[in-house]
Amino acid sequence: MNLDFFDAHQRHWEDAELLKGGNRLANADHLFGISAECGLKCLMIIFGMNPDVSGADKVHADKIWNRFESYRSGHNQGAKYTLPTVNPFSDWNVNQRYARRVDFDISRLASHRAGAEAVLNLIKKAKLAGLL
Repeated sequence: MNLDFFDAHQRHWEDAELLKGGNRLANADHLFGISAECGLKCLMIIFGMNPDVSGADKVHADKIWNRFESYRSGHNQGAKYTLPTVNPFSDWNVNQRYARRVDFDISRLASHRAGAEAVLNLIKKAKLAGLL
């Protein structure tokens, strides 16, 4: 399969929104994290940062947020694409997909959705700039 972080970012965002609307918080929370991860990896690629998806960059939303910031700061095009300083995914882990659904609530989801939306807005900005 070919990697397409842009498409993956979009579809995971869309599915997370649908699940959120259906009160399926656990899976929505998971997909907001995956959406953010894919969006940041997409941006890294268009800025020429070439994330190593088999090595140090084979990480998810909780870790890629900080990796993006370290990459971004060293690239001219990335300078205008800042994220909030606090990583909203610091309490998110891909293995939470195995957690019980009662462990998820709307405040937890809201934080992760806001993080994914910050990435979504950077993607929109890159699109308007003709980078995507």
